[in-house]
This record gives sequence, structure tokens and C-alpha cells, in this order.
Amino acid sequence: MGVGVSMFLIAIGLILWLAVTVDTNAVDVNMVGIILVLVGAVGLLLSLIFWSTWGGFGGYRRDTVVRDDRYNPPPPY
Repeated sequence: MGVGVSMFLIAIGLILWLAVTVDTNAVDVNMVGIILVLVGAVGLLLSLIFWSTWGGFGGYRRDTVVRDDRYNPPPPY
């Protein structure tokens, strides 16, 4: 779940939790809102934690090159 979906779930959850006042016998709308806020918050937290570990498409790879010129000096000009 990405950051955008998490923010969407948090927004919908807060609307259901805080702004909607409906009395129904079947579904507690406030509890659905609380659940959506919690799921969105966990998704956002996980997205931010794993943001830097995701390599993206193509698998970018960084190579470290160490050069020691003591054994292979540059040619004289």
C-alpha cells in the first residue's frame, strides 16, 4: 500500500469517525472510520519505513571502486 492510498484511507476514516452521525443497527459507522484510520496509519508507517529500501524498477545498483595507484602508477607524460 502506498503513501497515497494510506492518506486516502486516513481521510475517509476521519470523515466517517468524526463527521458522520448516523444511527444504524447493522453497522457502526464510527467504528468503521476508526478501523480505516488505523489501517491507513499502519500502511503509511510501513510505506515510510520501506521507502528507502525499495530499489525501484530496473534494479539500480551502486558499485564502489577502490583504486590503489601504488602498484599501478600512471604512465609518465
